[in-house]
Amino acid sequence: MLSAFLKAPGRMAALSALGFVLAAVTGGLWWQAQHQVVEVARTITGGDPSRAPDILRRYGCAGCHTIPGISGGDGKVGPSLAGLRHRVYIGGVSTNSPDNLVNWIVRPQSLSPNTAMPASGITEAEARDVAAYLYAH
Repeated sequence: MLSAFLKAPGRMAALSALGFVLAAVTGGLWWQAQHQVVEVARTITGGDPSRAPDILRRYGCAGCHTIPGISGGDGKVGPSLAGLRHRVYIGGVSTNSPDNLVNWIVRPQSLSPNTAMPASGITEAEARDVAAYLYAH
């Protein structure tokens, strides 16, 4: 029955066109949702996620952490930073908020004196860019 339907003139072309439209709509909705996530991340952190990849590489963050979207970001010393926006705690000790994340990135020992995460020398402005990136990914 299905093969007879598909063999009718123009049906395959119509199904292909429908598939293309559905893919375009779905892709457009995904892009819109991702764009909104990035804008929220910018707003709540005051940072620019587009600057973060260079910052993350410069400070060697990928040497310890797995970081989505960062080439070579497959470190196994610290936790993966994938899905950070969905976590309850930063560093296992502080509530996940933009200010706490920035503070953790700049001064991790201020929140957990015995943490293995080093004070890297990153500035607060750079940390805001990194926080925006992590919340956006």
